[in-house]
Amino acid sequence: MAGCCCGNNKETTLVYACSGAANTGFLADQVARKIMKDGCGSMTCLAALGAGLSGFVESAKTASKNIVIDGCPVACGKKIFDELGLPYKHFKTTDYGVDKGKTEITPEIINELTIKIKGEI
Repeated sequence: MAGCCCGNNKETTLVYACSGAANTGFLADQVARKIMKDGCGSMTCLAALGAGLSGFVESAKTASKNIVIDGCPVACGKKIFDELGLPYKHFKTTDYGVDKGKTEITPEIINELTIKIKGEI
């Protein structure tokens, strides 16, 4: 697929997103969904991983890439991966000029951030 960031078809790229209550968590979730829709990874459940559900942990261990998109500096997703000792690439929406509790999340911001993150994967 044009513009896909996940490499060859044999790679498994799993995408995990904060879906917290703040605008930044909403943005993280929407970006992860767009990455999945664009065919550049499969979104999976960060909460199930945090709960230590064995199937989700095993999937993360065997994935070619784990992409974690957190909404803010609290970085819940990063902490889950660190606690489980799993490899990942980490992004925070606040690192891209989005202010927690202030920035209105528009389709344009979702698209812009998706393009930037896909370019860094």
